[in-house]
Amino acid sequence: MSAVEQVVARVRAARQAARRATLLPFLVRVGVFLTVLVGFTVAFPVDVWFGDALPALLVTALLPALGPRRFWPTFAALVTVAGWLHGTFDQGEPIALWRLLLLTALLYLGHNLCALAALLPYDAVVDPALVARWLTRTAGVVLVAGVAGVLLLTVAGVGGDRGMLPVTVGGLGVAVVVTALLGWLLRRR
Repeated sequence: MSAVEQVVARVRAARQAARRATLLPFLVRVGVFLTVLVGFTVAFPVDVWFGDALPALLVTALLPALGPRRFWPTFAALVTVAGWLHGTFDQGEPIALWRLLLLTALLYLGHNLCALAALLPYDAVVDPALVARWLTRTAGVVLVAGVAGVLLLTVAGVGGDRGMLPVTVGGLGVAVVVTALLGWLLRRR
């Protein structure tokens, strides 16, 4: 099969999938796009949005929605983190707790929506309660992680001359516990 025939076959398959698509899987993919796009607006400085990078950011936000099983969700998350690093260290924007918490929540939500989109075929008939339960669990994880993060920052006394060592040790401890729990759950199956 030649390269042209492969492209034509992919275009035909994409048109057929678009004709068979149902509403809920489409809305999940729209949610992926919007979540990644809002994550970019939180991460990147304002001057990037009014520059030449806007089309590239829009395409980068669209790619995870179109290919949630591929590399694109990871790529979009890396672009988001790079935008935050650029804004914080290159542009000199202050590190604000609300911005950091919102960015981490959006990264997690985008990752979670990509996982859901990867599970749902375009033409799946899905009960809305399934998506509602999925999003409720996601909101619970974001809420618990946000509260734990704020509590760890409070314990560390962020600000002034105190260091971030207690927050770092607490975060590593949480990561070890979660990893051990996930390993135990996988072995249980």
